[in-house]
Amino acid sequence: MSILLHIDASPRGERSVSRQLTHDFASAWKQAHPDGRIIYRDLGHNPVPFVNETWIAAAYSPPDALSPELRAALAISNEFIAELETASEYVFGVPMHNFSVPAAFKAYIDQVVRVGRTFAVDESGYKGLLHSKSATVITSSGGAYRSGSPFAPYNYQEPWIRAILGLIGVTEVEFVVADGLSEVEFGKRDREQYLKPIREQVQRKALAA
Repeated sequence: MSILLHIDASPRGERSVSRQLTHDFASAWKQAHPDGRIIYRDLGHNPVPFVNETWIAAAYSPPDALSPELRAALAISNEFIAELETASEYVFGVPMHNFSVPAAFKAYIDQVVRVGRTFAVDESGYKGLLHSKSATVITSSGGAYRSGSPFAPYNYQEPWIRAILGLIGVTEVEFVVADGLSEVEFGKRDREQYLKPIREQVQRKALAA
């Protein structure tokens, strides 16, 4: 059975463009996989706990040496990692915050990037432990940060996401970009008209998955 992991990181509700687009993706994906299952996580409205000293101690302790306290510290991390392992495809909705990712998404990444669980290190370097996975990352931003834009050097979001997903073994990553949204926010462009070609792109990708 095909399984999609659908994650939203926007703190916004109905006004969120990234949420609208990930839900378009999930709806089209379900059409293409009527017997498939979708796992949904709303990080923007259900914040992930930050990594703390207890978590670090637990992550670097042998599994058979974990106290109840240390085991509890890793419970949400284990749950998130199990979802990544179970799903074969991911769709992430990640708005740009201050040239990078929202704190909620960074907290999620910190929970799932764990040595021995999602990556390993040997004399030749890092080895991702998640295999045969693909990800569609839907980003949104007020400005335009694509290659060729004068603001492109400020886009730390896409290269960081590619690097961190690659670290855990997810190298088949495609981005769908909804940028220049400040004009929509300030009423200079019609939202639905602006989003129409992007929504169609998202739906085509999901149907082909």
